[in-house]
Amino acid sequence: MLVLSQGLVLLALLTLDGFAKSVTKTTTAPKRQTDVAKNNFVRQEGSQLMVNGSEFRYIGTTAYWLSSLNSEADIDATLKNIAQAGFNVVRTWAFNDVDSVPENGTWFQTFQNGTFTINRGANGLQKLDKVVELARNHGIYILPSLTNNWNPRLSDKLNVTDPISVFRMGRRDIGTGNDLPRNTLSNDYGGMDFYVRALGGPREHDQFFTNRTLIEAFQNYTREIVTRYANHPNVLAWELANDPRCGSSIAASAGCVPQNITRWHAEMAQFIRTIDSNHVVATGHQGFFCTGCPKLFPIQPQPRPRPSPAPGARRTTAEPLTRKRLLLERKEAFKKTRAAAARTEGGIRIRGRWLSTPTRRQQDPVVGSSFDGSQGVDSEDIMNIPGIGLSSFMFLPDQNSYGPDDPNLSRLDNILQQGLTWIRLQAEASQTFGKPTAISAMGLVDQANAQSFVPFNSTIAPFATDTSVPGSPSVVPRQLPAPSSVSSLPNTDMVSNTLTQLTAAGVQGGLAGMVQYQWSQSNLTTQPGTPIVPANGTIPATGSTTGNSPNDGYALPPVSLAGMVNAAGGGFQQP
Repeated sequence: MLVLSQGLVLLALLTLDGFAKSVTKTTTAPKRQTDVAKNNFVRQEGSQLMVNGSEFRYIGTTAYWLSSLNSEADIDATLKNIAQAGFNVVRTWAFNDVDSVPENGTWFQTFQNGTFTINRGANGLQKLDKVVELARNHGIYILPSLTNNWNPRLSDKLNVTDPISVFRMGRRDIGTGNDLPRNTLSNDYGGMDFYVRALGGPREHDQFFTNRTLIEAFQNYTREIVTRYANHPNVLAWELANDPRCGSSIAASAGCVPQNITRWHAEMAQFIRTIDSNHVVATGHQGFFCTGCPKLFPIQPQPRPRPSPAPGARRTTAEPLTRKRLLLERKEAFKKTRAAAARTEGGIRIRGRWLSTPTRRQQDPVVGSSFDGSQGVDSEDIMNIPGIGLSSFMFLPDQNSYGPDDPNLSRLDNILQQGLTWIRLQAEASQTFGKPTAISAMGLVDQANAQSFVPFNSTIAPFATDTSVPGSPSVVPRQLPAPSSVSSLPNTDMVSNTLTQLTAAGVQGGLAGMVQYQWSQSNLTTQPGTPIVPANGTIPATGSTTGNSPNDGYALPPVSLAGMVNAAGGGFQQP
C-alpha cells in the first residue's frame, strides 16, 4: 500500500475533486456498457477536452500489445481488469508492419515485391476491431497510435564486435520457438523505419517526414485505419505517432530540423481531418522544447482568456518557454536546495533521510537535449498547428534527460523534481497556446523490471544477466550512464510513490489526461511465435499453459497502478 504524506493527500483531495467528477466512470454493468456509445465524440474546446458538454479528463494505461493477444477472451479479460482498476483510456498500437507474412500471430501490413498489402483478416485488422468493440463494452476509450519512431533491425545496428548482438537481432522475425518472438517489445511492430527500408533512397530516418513517396504510403495506411473507425465514439483521438523525432534505429540526415517534423504534423493533421471530422488529432511526441527556434506557427499576439488555477495551484504567466527563463528557474531551484542543505549543517533531508551537501558549483548554462531542438521536435510549434487538438508529452527518465542533476539531491529525488518541473512546463505551454495536453507515457524502471528493460532504440537489455529471461544474453555491455547496476534502481514502492506524486501534479496542473506506461496482465493464452509465452520461456509441445503480457521494462503490478489512480485522484470515482 502506498503511503503519502498528509499534505499530499490533502492537496489531492482539494485540487483533484473536480477532476474526479469529470472523469468518465468505468464499469462492466449493463447500463455503463452503453454510456460511451451514447455520448458524443471527444472534442477539443480551447484548452479542454469535452464529451457531451462536460469536460473530459482521463487516467489511462498503455497496452501496446492488445491486438497481438491470442484470443478474444484474453483481450476481453485484459480490458475488464483495466476498467476495474479505474482506468478509462487505453493507449495501444494501431499498426503492425512486417516485411514477410509470419507463420503465427497478428500482422496488419506487409511490404513484399514492391507492394504494400493490408491484412483485413481474422489475424489482421479484425483483431483491432475486437479491441475497439470490447473496450466500448467496458466503458473504455481507445487511444490508437498510427506508427512508431522505433523499429531496430539487424541491418541497422549490427555490432560485429559483439557476436551476441548478431544472435539476438538476427532471430527476431523468424517462424516459431525463437527466444524473442515478434511483438515482444514495443519497438517490434514496424513503424517509420519500416517505410524507410521499403521505399527510401538513402537510409535516413527523417525521410519519413519529407519524402513524398513515404508520406503517401503512410497516408494510405492511415486512411484505412481512420476510415475504419471514424464513427466509433470510444476512439479518443488519433495519435499520429509514438515518439516521432529526427533520430531512430536508422540515423537521421544532417539536414533534419524541427521545422521538418512540424510540417509533417501539420500535413498529417489536415489529412486526417479531411476523412474524419469526428475525432481529435493528437501528437504522440515526447514534448521536447526548442527554445529560440523559429516557429512555423507562431503564437498570436492577442491575449487569450486563461482558466483560473486549481485550488492550491500557483498562477502562472502564460508565455512561450525561453532559454533565459529556463536557466533562471534552474538556478533558483538549485539555490533553494543548497540553502536547505546549509540549514541542516552539512546535510539535506529528503523524504526522511539525510544526504551530504556537495560544494557549491557553477551551473552548466547548457539547456540540454530536451530543450535545444536537437531531438528534432518543437512541441510548442506543433501544439499551435490548427489541426492539432491534443498535444502530448512523455516522462521516461531512464531513456531521456530532462535537465542537469541537482548535486544536493539523490538520483530518485532528481527524477521527481525534474518530473514535476517537466509537467509544470508542459501545463504552462497548454495555457499559452490554448490547447489541451496530456502525458501519453510515464514510467520508471524498478529493480523488479531490470531484467526486462530494453530501451526503445535497442533490442538489448542493458541490465540483463539472467539467461532464463527470453532473449537475454548472459553478459551485456552497459548502455546507460546511470544507474550502473540493478541495485541502484528504485524498488517498486519507490517507483509507485514517485509516479503517484507526478500524477497528482499533472491533475493539479490541469492536464487533460495521464497515461501510465505500462499495463501488466497474467494468465494469457500462449502460442508459439507470438509474444505470449510461459513465464519460463518454454512452450510445451502438447497441452496448454498461460503466460504474461509483453514487458519492455515498465510493467507494474495492477495493484500498483490502481494505487496510483486512487492516491493521485483523491475522490476518484471507481466502478
